[in-house]
Amino acid sequence: MAQDRYYATGKRKTAIARVWLTPGSGKVIVNKMNADEYFGGNFKTHRIDKPFKITETAEQFDILATCTGGGKSAQVEALSHGISRALLEVNGENRIPLKKSGLLTRDPRCKERKKYGQKGARAKFQFSKR
Repeated sequence: MAQDRYYATGKRKTAIARVWLTPGSGKVIVNKMNADEYFGGNFKTHRIDKPFKITETAEQFDILATCTGGGKSAQVEALSHGISRALLEVNGENRIPLKKSGLLTRDPRCKERKKYGQKGARAKFQFSKR
């Protein structure tokens, strides 16, 4: 593996995370900020570390990521998805443990659209008999 940067895209709802992995000490930079600073304290940082723990590559790569769209929670999920896909680029043998833990599957759930003649996606206008 002569390549020194690995790229992948992770998605969740409307959030998109572009992730670059480089060999390093385990620093996580998101939108030019430290991950704890960007996401606020211990906001699901275990979710970011999970792909590394499963593939036993903890603190071997530095992460540079740009996250757009969605909220912070969806961005963390998108970042985790992107890291998992980038680790797959690093080593193809990582596929089995990542797949078993469900990290390679994009979560398809998103907001249901509002329907015409209704108040919302499923909420109806209140019925009045008189």
